[in-house]
Amino acid sequence: MCKNALSQIEVQLNSRWDALLGLAQVASKYAQHESETLINVIKQRRGEIVNTPEAVNEQQSALRQVMGQLLAIRESYPELKADNLFNEVQDGVNQYEENVRMSRMVYNDTATRMNRMVRQWPSSIVASMLHFDIKEYLKVDEEQKKSYPNLKEALS
Repeated sequence: MCKNALSQIEVQLNSRWDALLGLAQVASKYAQHESETLINVIKQRRGEIVNTPEAVNEQQSALRQVMGQLLAIRESYPELKADNLFNEVQDGVNQYEENVRMSRMVYNDTATRMNRMVRQWPSSIVASMLHFDIKEYLKVDEEQKKSYPNLKEALS
């Protein structure tokens, strides 16, 4: 159950990396050097296996860094701010972020059900025989929340 939920998060994260790649490619029309560096980072990070809560948090952190850099490029190039394609792709990136949030909620709900099964009698007997363990939750600490770029403000 939890593996499937983590797989869904992995799919959403990879989709977000793809959208960020598109965003960096659009930005490269205006800021070639900065964008090429980001494109290389995105290509290296995309497709990494996300099979633990720690890996999810690591991917989210890397995504935030790249998105922050793209927003900085956007601020440095006024013509990029006005580029409709850039804005459309950025909307797609935001949608994938929302999908990741929903997938995280699904994972945590699945982990709650799994943990309940592992702890409660009589299902705990079967869980023990099948070597089911308590699953960690996906958490977002306060520092991570503060570091999220506020895309609504950036787009204003």
